[in-house]
Amino acid sequence: MANIVRRPDWYIPESQVTPEAVFRNRRRFIRELGLGAAGISLLPQISPAAETAPPPKGYPFKRNAAFNPGWKLTDQQVAESYNNFYEFSLDKEQVRLLTGKFTTSPWPIEIKGLCENPMTIDAEELVTQMPMEERVYRFRCVEAWSMIVPWSGFPLSKLIEKAKPKPEAKFIRFETANRPEQFPGMTSPRTARYPWPYFEGLRMDEAMHPLTLLATGFYGKPMPKQNGAPIRLVVPWKYGYKSIKSVVKIEFVAAQPKTFWETLGPDEYPFESNVNPKVPHPRWSQATERVVDTGDRIRTQLYNGYADQVAKLYPGA
Repeated sequence: MANIVRRPDWYIPESQVTPEAVFRNRRRFIRELGLGAAGISLLPQISPAAETAPPPKGYPFKRNAAFNPGWKLTDQQVAESYNNFYEFSLDKEQVRLLTGKFTTSPWPIEIKGLCENPMTIDAEELVTQMPMEERVYRFRCVEAWSMIVPWSGFPLSKLIEKAKPKPEAKFIRFETANRPEQFPGMTSPRTARYPWPYFEGLRMDEAMHPLTLLATGFYGKPMPKQNGAPIRLVVPWKYGYKSIKSVVKIEFVAAQPKTFWETLGPDEYPFESNVNPKVPHPRWSQATERVVDTGDRIRTQLYNGYADQVAKLYPGA
């Protein structure tokens, strides 16, 4: 009897994904459009060295077909320059310009709390111990904009297994680096009152879900500083602020931890924070979202399109 492979409803074959070489071949694209020197001068300039430099060792990692819906990727330049990272700035397009003093190596990560194997391990060493791969995910911000990006990383569950949490550990608390000397936004008059450093949390079953990723790369290369270098969380069925950036602490705890935005606005940013088009933010609708690189307005999907995979975590929701 032949084996029948049942694909998720969002699955599209690898052959339908736009190859990165085609997506990024800017010069050929310009020639095919027939743009002359004047037209080229209007486009963002990339140095020949940047175009031809080989990627760092290990990147790009093999794309996992099981997490490869085949959507067209968001323009990489847009994804790298449109960021919420308040430690640097409230202005999304200024974040990448303010990362010069931010150092990401060495990067020790402390893993502690209710676990049998607490440890402190550098992010670069951790990568060598984990099954690295690339996955294409939707990314949905609570501000009602969205991207589709390829992340390099490994399942958070693999690190959890390594730490061996105790039975009483029901949640995981995450914390971002606390470096006001490198993060100008932490001392800005508009954000100095915030409860820095940034902190987030997940239920243990959410953290163990196969979709939950610790990401170290972006578009086949190491994570840019403005996107959460050197390691960040990615939880694709939740609003983006749950996917904490530049993680330095992971703690196993018994009680549900407070989170950064929940502390600032519990009515607007509850702990769960699943993408739900039927539950509006108190100040705007979540029924639609704006695709950042095209400006298209599209309908928001329940759990950001991952309902078949995660709805069982929330019975009665």
